Amino acid sequence: MKNFSSWLIAIFAFMFWAFRLVGTALNSVGIDFMFVPSNMTMEIVLLFITFICICFMVKRKLLAAVIYLVCHFAYYGPTFIEHFMGIINQTLPMEMYMTTLFEMFALVLAIAAVFDVLLDKNRKAHPTDKKTDWFYTNKDYDRKLDERADKNNYRTL
Repeated sequence: MKNFSSWLIAIFAFMFWAFRLVGTALNSVGIDFMFVPSNMTMEIVLLFITFICICFMVKRKLLAAVIYLVCHFAYYGPTFIEHFMGIINQTLPMEMYMTTLFEMFALVLAIAAVFDVLLDKNRKAHPTDKKTDWFYTNKDYDRKLDERADKNNYRTL
């Protein structure tokens, strides 16, 4: 991850995950927070999946980004459409506006994460790690090591 945008997406994803974690914990205790989870069991499952996906998205794994996108669209998508239609028809209570905003942010963040991993040029151009390539692909280093090892003559008594 050499791009600033990649770091920003990863940081925002982690911050949003932590925010949802705190909100879900507070809601399970009975304290009202800025949003209301639509399904508490699915919210907890999504929190675990999201954390694992964010860790792998930092490693630039496309499968993790796709799983992140699918899970977020499966959970937040239907409720976002329902809440958005309620805003258009002016039937949604005012307390749910913030929940709708967070759902929209979750969907936009998931789309941005997938596009960031897809469009990363470094992931496609250099699939191996540069830190170890000098050792495994350098034949001159092997020759120098072999020549030096043959000249070790120790005197014995």
